This record gives sequence, structure tokens and C-alpha cells, in this order.
Amino acid sequence: MFDTKEERSKMEAVLTRFNDEMKKVRTGRAHPDMLSSIKVEAYGQYMPLNQVANVTISDATMLLVTPFDPANIPNISSAIRADSTLGLNPSDDGRVVRVPVPPLTEERRKEIVKTASTKVEDAKVALRNIREDARKDIKSAELPEDAQRRAEKEIDDLTNEYAKKIDDAFKAKESEIMQL
Repeated sequence: MFDTKEERSKMEAVLTRFNDEMKKVRTGRAHPDMLSSIKVEAYGQYMPLNQVANVTISDATMLLVTPFDPANIPNISSAIRADSTLGLNPSDDGRVVRVPVPPLTEERRKEIVKTASTKVEDAKVALRNIREDARKDIKSAELPEDAQRRAEKEIDDLTNEYAKKIDDAFKAKESEIMQL
């Protein structure tokens, strides 16, 4: 019998990575994870924003970025402004960086959904690659023909199960994005 534990854990990792990517997608409401991809030049190297500042929500449309070292404020502002995928325009008062999250236009919402759908396809490609690797392992295991077919069906069912989970997560995110 072919054991699918390893493939299941790999597919679970793909799903987790996909869900983490979906958290970064902007929905019109302020969320600290929106800035998780920002890299700030601090102390002569590029560092993730969360290593040089705290990101909090002041209300549904405003993020507050409080740097650990106030000398990094200009670099934080410019790093946030430089990420054109977010379309944010931060301002600072010398102590904190305020990042207003403007409401999304219908056109921008559709664009965000389209961008997010590419992440869906990337996740499904990763699932298919895991499935193909498993099929190669099944062939090389020299199992009886009926056991091989059963194992391949098990892997296909597992792949379909995780593809459905990814689709469901995307549909939920899509409705969240398109909601006014």
C-alpha cells in the first residue's frame, strides 16, 4: 500500500502558503498583513518592515507604523510608497507613519481579483507537481497493477480535495474584495 502522508503534508503546506498570500491581498479595509511584503532599507541592509517597526490599525481605513528607531521613518515611508501594487501614500509626523487606506474603485477591485487569481493558478500548479512526483514514486515502487491504480486514484482524490480548498478560499476572498 502506498502511503500518502508525505504528499498530504506537502499539499497542506501549499494551502498554508496560499492562505498567507491571500492575507496580503488588499480588500479595502486596513490590515497589518497588507504591509508584510515591504522591505525597508535600515542599518545598511533591507529588512522586513515588521523588524524595524510595529504595524497597527487605528481604524478601518488607517494603519499606524511605529518605528523602533525614529531615524528610519523616511525609509519606511518611501518603501511603502514604492510598492505600487498597494497604491498607498503614507505620511509621517516625526514619530509615526500614518498610512491611509483609500476605498477601492470597482476597476481596482477587479484588478485585485485578477492578480489574486494568478496566485490560485500558482498554488494549483504546485499541487499538480506534487501529484506528478507521487505518481513517479508509485511507478518506481513496483506495486501490483491494481494497487498502483488505487494509489494513483488516492493521489488524484487528494489533489482534487486541496484544489477545492484553494478554490473555496479564493471565492471567499473574491467576495470580500468585491464587497463595498
